[in-house]
Amino acid sequence: MTILEVRDAVRSRARSAVDVCRDALARIDTSNPQLNAFNTVVADRALARAEAIDAEPDRWRDAPLAGVPVAVKDNLCTRGVRTTASSRMLEHYVPPYDATVVARLERAGAVIVGKTNCDEFAMGSSNENSAFGPVRNPWALDRIPGGTSGGSAAAVAAGLTPMALGSDTGGSIRQPAALCGVVGLKPTYGRVSRYGLIAHASSLDQIGPLTRTVHDAALTLGVRGGGMLLAVLVLPLETPVLIFGANAADPSRAGAWSTANFSLLGASLLAALALCPVATVAALRISAE
Repeated sequence: MTILEVRDAVRSRARSAVDVCRDALARIDTSNPQLNAFNTVVADRALARAEAIDAEPDRWRDAPLAGVPVAVKDNLCTRGVRTTASSRMLEHYVPPYDATVVARLERAGAVIVGKTNCDEFAMGSSNENSAFGPVRNPWALDRIPGGTSGGSAAAVAAGLTPMALGSDTGGSIRQPAALCGVVGLKPTYGRVSRYGLIAHASSLDQIGPLTRTVHDAALTLGVRGGGMLLAVLVLPLETPVLIFGANAADPSRAGAWSTANFSLLGASLLAALALCPVATVAALRISAE
């Protein structure tokens, strides 16, 4: 099922979030021994989250990701859930905070089911360089899924979850998406906060979705996008969401800047210029293009 199908089923109460979550966990339990797509599965945490969503249907009725099972690449911090970057060095590291994108997904109603395998510290292109073993391509187990977000791509391609987060420095979302036959998006630099991402190259790293459809990728970008003061080089641009009916932004104002945004940008730029003037100017040039 796609994100849209799962969300609408949970919203209409045709299916409960718990049933959807149990189905996803069952698929992971069956397929992960062959794929090795997940480093960590948080079944109890996910079911508790799904139960909480079912218990308050009015609160989550308009949530864009209500009850949707989501996987998160294991280089994104998750509070209370180990985050290894597929390295023995961080095998037992449990962050005390969530990455901004993780917090935003959960605020939108997503149910995180686990952390996906990747090349160690997101350095590689085949997902064979993980301390916890290689990821297999679900279409052919003797083939690579691509990397470094190979676990996320394999999870979506195998139907374990309708969406997974990846990170992309020089192709680490787009290349495994191509090799696994799913949709992968690297957002424009500064569109999505990098706060809580274990960095590979901070001037190039971006966090993006792997999904089964383009619509689902756009939907998750609308949830995750936007500036945060916690990430110095994130521009406070309005995230254009142009395909969602009554909630759609005016296309003529997509990416428009408000007075408040200019004030926030001014403060952010002063801090960024003081810390790293060359990178700040480069980031502005990339965003302008």
